[in-house]
Amino acid sequence: MPVTNTFDQFTNELADRLQAAKKMGMSTTDISRRAADIGDWLSQQVEVKSPEQRVLKELWSVADEREQQAIASTMVKMVERHHPIR
Repeated sequence: MPVTNTFDQFTNELADRLQAAKKMGMSTTDISRRAADIGDWLSQQVEVKSPEQRVLKELWSVADEREQQAIASTMVKMVERHHPIR
């Protein structure tokens, strides 16, 4: 997944990936679990490019595993709300 510079680009990319995953038959729960795995990778490997990404990275770094899953699930819900699946 490309790393984008703006939060809008970031959420648009997430929406595209979410739509593709749902078309492949993945449940929202499975998608949220996968989002948490990706969150781990992003927090360790990707340079922050926007203030929003910095906040997410900081939240992720202080959260325990349960809280990270909640962050990932919340991001999925946010993307679903702002980018309805077509």
